[in-house]
Amino acid sequence: MDTSELVEQAHTAVQRYGVTDGESFRLKDHDPADTGALSGKDKPRAQEMLAEGIRVLSEMQDTLYAQNRWSILLIFQAMDAAGKDGVIKHVMSGVNPQGCDVHPFKAPTHQELDHDFMWRCSRALPSRGKIGIFNRSYYEEVLVVRVHEGILRTQQLPPSLVTDGIWDQRLKDIRSYERYLSRNGTVIRKFFLNVSREEQRRRFLERIENPSKNWKFNEADVAERAHWSDYMKAYEAAIRATATPEAPWFVVPADNKWFTRLVVAGVVIDTLASLSLKYPVLDPVRQAKLAAARQSLLSER
Repeated sequence: MDTSELVEQAHTAVQRYGVTDGESFRLKDHDPADTGALSGKDKPRAQEMLAEGIRVLSEMQDTLYAQNRWSILLIFQAMDAAGKDGVIKHVMSGVNPQGCDVHPFKAPTHQELDHDFMWRCSRALPSRGKIGIFNRSYYEEVLVVRVHEGILRTQQLPPSLVTDGIWDQRLKDIRSYERYLSRNGTVIRKFFLNVSREEQRRRFLERIENPSKNWKFNEADVAERAHWSDYMKAYEAAIRATATPEAPWFVVPADNKWFTRLVVAGVVIDTLASLSLKYPVLDPVRQAKLAAARQSLLSER
């Protein structure tokens, strides 16, 4: 498969799973087990496509880094065991580490709680020429905190600001913030890895029963399953409020890890291809200096 064919297939994935206008979005319309035109028997071919995609992605990232104009922000949100870590590990495996930064966001520290809810993520934004990956993000503040409203009491907010409208306010702030970033050269792509409740249960059991995966298991994750419905409502509200052309969401089926990785790779490739990336062309003055340097090196023989 040549690069142009791969980019075309990547664009198809973008159109199928992308949400650029959240007004009519309904999470129930998205099947976590959807694998498009592929099936389980196509898994080996999908893995070959992913390998080729990683190669192309590596080439594109090199150009992004050299051009030093755009930055890419990839945000991953999901329920536990949906496969965020695996997607990041596999899809970005061919990327030059100098041009990519991964930031996992866990429970805020005391220092972070003394700032606005987007402060810690703002500090980790990618610089021009780089790909930044957020494993969870400021969206936790309208997901986990919304489901467990008691967390708000730990955030040192003035009581008068904690109103019934706080979630809509935060979502509007996020939408405005992402518009601001996009207007300054940061290309944002947000992924919700859509795993089913039954598949999550199966993966939790695998972590318990397989000694080599025991370290991945956290008892608190099982307790969170009691809030599944609340989380789905929170995710739907977040996507509806913040899906825009400049910062789209991609609701990626996550019950089949091989397919999830293929779709995410496709979105990243399509995103980079849309930027018309090119290696910098030196101006005449720099070219003259280059020629002089070449001549100086040749004269050393």
